[in-house]
Amino acid sequence: MTTFPVSISLSSYGADLVRQRGQHSFIELLANAGATRIELREELLTGEDPAAFSQAVQQHGLECVFSSPMELWEAGQSRPNPQLIATLQRAHAFGAKWLKVSLGYFTEHCDLPILAACLNQQPVQLLVENDQTSQGGRIEPMQRFFDKVEQQQAPISMTFDIGNWQWQDQAAGTAARLLGRYVTYLHCKGVARRPDGKLIAIPPTDTDLQMWQQLMTHMPHGLTRAIEYPLQGSDLGWLTNEHVAVLAKLNQQQQELSHV
Repeated sequence: MTTFPVSISLSSYGADLVRQRGQHSFIELLANAGATRIELREELLTGEDPAAFSQAVQQHGLECVFSSPMELWEAGQSRPNPQLIATLQRAHAFGAKWLKVSLGYFTEHCDLPILAACLNQQPVQLLVENDQTSQGGRIEPMQRFFDKVEQQQAPISMTFDIGNWQWQDQAAGTAARLLGRYVTYLHCKGVARRPDGKLIAIPPTDTDLQMWQQLMTHMPHGLTRAIEYPLQGSDLGWLTNEHVAVLAKLNQQQQELSHV
């Protein structure tokens, strides 16, 4: 039976616990649960040592993606965020193969050739994610950006966050159809609305899982899918193992049909 690679965003364990324990402490837990990738969160870093973290990730056979809240394009600027190179270097120091950022304020005046030239000098690949903002969480700006990326043949691919589209009332199905070919990393989260109207991430329902499988038919087969919803309970090892197993099987049916 084919299973597919699963990543875990460490924010899933709750900001307070992660900062208290340190992100290094979750490496063994993820490896034991069958995850293939760990998503390190820049906003949750405390005293982690990059070299020690990188070595531990390698020893446990994991891949690493470095997630930064940085926006790639700042408002009114044609050049990429001046923090990009330093953030790429920091990601590399932690042993990450990918840096995940948000789009920011992309316009027709943004200089893609400069961005592409910068990235071609770096060992870390850039992932651009749809976030929850009006500038970076709508389909149209993402589509314009990735059309330009394709024209420039820039080393950039997309992190498709299934749940984030809801913050801007965008249809995830439409987004998958229009952007799916650019996706190499899939962020998975269910979404619910609290009584006060605020949207929050939740573990997936069966309906969510069925919908996610549909969305994945528009994306490269077998891509890495990430848990980015609450993993909170008394037995984190068991809980993580259970959720990794569920996501690892998503899209098996497509694999089976392709071999019929």
